[in-house]
Amino acid sequence: MIKLFTKTFSIFFIITCFFDTANAQTIKVAIAANLQPVIKALKNDFKLRTKIDLEVISGSSGNLSAQIRNGAPYDVFLSADSNFPQTLRRDGLAAKAPAVYAQGVLIICSAQNLDLKNWNNLLMTNTIKKIAVGNPAIAPYGKAAQQALTKAGVYSKVKVKMVFGESISQVNTYIITGAVQVGFTTLSLIKDAANKQQLFYRLVNPADYAPIQQAMVLLKRAEKNTAAEKFYQYILSAPAKAIFNAYGYHTQ
Repeated sequence: MIKLFTKTFSIFFIITCFFDTANAQTIKVAIAANLQPVIKALKNDFKLRTKIDLEVISGSSGNLSAQIRNGAPYDVFLSADSNFPQTLRRDGLAAKAPAVYAQGVLIICSAQNLDLKNWNNLLMTNTIKKIAVGNPAIAPYGKAAQQALTKAGVYSKVKVKMVFGESISQVNTYIITGAVQVGFTTLSLIKDAANKQQLFYRLVNPADYAPIQQAMVLLKRAEKNTAAEKFYQYILSAPAKAIFNAYGYHTQ
């Protein structure tokens, strides 16, 4: 009798584990590096609402786009701009047209208490030896920084001081560690509670760079993936927008 009970319980346990594993859903989400602070909050909130987990892959928008073209098995791509998602859609790699989920905010930032109010003049002084900027070719915030520097009339004068990061997360590391005196990055760095380093910053005039319209696409491989579709719709929802706003992004 005991053996029969033990055998029955074992079969029940195996079947239960099988269905739990089958019901456990995970989707692969590729995110622009500037989203690293906010994705933690989004991931937790989304899982609480849907029981669906995220496997997050982070990098520059340009590099992630190239990985998708080379067959990377991502379900949803959240870019730091609209151009990379639009190109993926044009080339048949996205299941639907890109949707803008947030607008980014560019700042100049330092671990030192510098006079950032007049940053265009500050950058040309001997106080500033190195300036961190994302690679404009693959990092949209780097492109925005290039535009702002050009508008200020100092890009060509300070280019020799620039240290280009492959993504905004690398730029943030340069700033936080003091490897550079200043850097151009996203406002979400300042809003990240996990960052314990005191930082000083100033908003870059949004009129000095093209709007950083961050868009996402549901990728072709996830066209019939209901979990991926749920995440796509969640990112456009009011709860997600509230989280984005708390991390310094603008939403509509």
